[in-house]
Amino acid sequence: MRDIALAVIGGTGLYKLADLRDVQAHEPDTRFGRASGPVRVGMLGGHRVAFLARHGEGHSVPPHRINYRANLAALQALGATRVLALNTVGGITERFGPRVLACPDQLIDYTWGRVSTLCEEPGTDVLHVDFGEPYTASLRADVVAAAVSAGVPLVDGGCYGATQGPRLETRAEIARMRRDGCDLVGMTGMPEAGLAREMGLDYACLAIVANWAAGAGPQVDEVITLQDVLDNVEAASAHLPALLGALLDRWSEGAQ
Repeated sequence: MRDIALAVIGGTGLYKLADLRDVQAHEPDTRFGRASGPVRVGMLGGHRVAFLARHGEGHSVPPHRINYRANLAALQALGATRVLALNTVGGITERFGPRVLACPDQLIDYTWGRVSTLCEEPGTDVLHVDFGEPYTASLRADVVAAAVSAGVPLVDGGCYGATQGPRLETRAEIARMRRDGCDLVGMTGMPEAGLAREMGLDYACLAIVANWAAGAGPQVDEVITLQDVLDNVEAASAHLPALLGALLDRWSEGAQ
């Protein structure tokens, strides 16, 4: 199999890449079990790209039950070295309202009970990876530069707070997260980012803001509905083809 230029992991509301052509489905076995669903590998603008729906293509796997290790291992087994994680999130601070795209540079993990390391099984090597900068700086820079060249509005930076889910957060929890320095809240940012670092994968997050987090928007008593989330994700995702195309072209042109 030829090298995969980019692996994309889709979150809530993002279950396929519509522009992917000549698609083949792969379901590699990994030492961690099976991934959330098939990895669909095809061509996007002349580049080989892999796509995996994090929650399954029918959104059947809740955040705390995702086999994050198997998902990343499956992508790596197919030849991926760069992973762009699409995460549907809520906005906490003013710059991160609904339909905003952001490429965060920091992360706080509030999850619990998830298998969060390759070192889980007895006898495996103990890894103490550096995680001070949780996203690969070079990949982040490429995503930001691609957005600029494609004319796609993107917030550069921000702190992603990863919560357990699948329920949404209380207003008090969001207020606490704001005090902690979080700009965004989602349920799948960890352990995915940490595992990618342990596996030696370049990894960055493209956060798609679907709603204001509880109590964070102009209407503090606003009720968040799934339909609002999906509508906002669909609208923001309209920028994805241009951004991904510019990112892939950047690499093929050897831009630094």
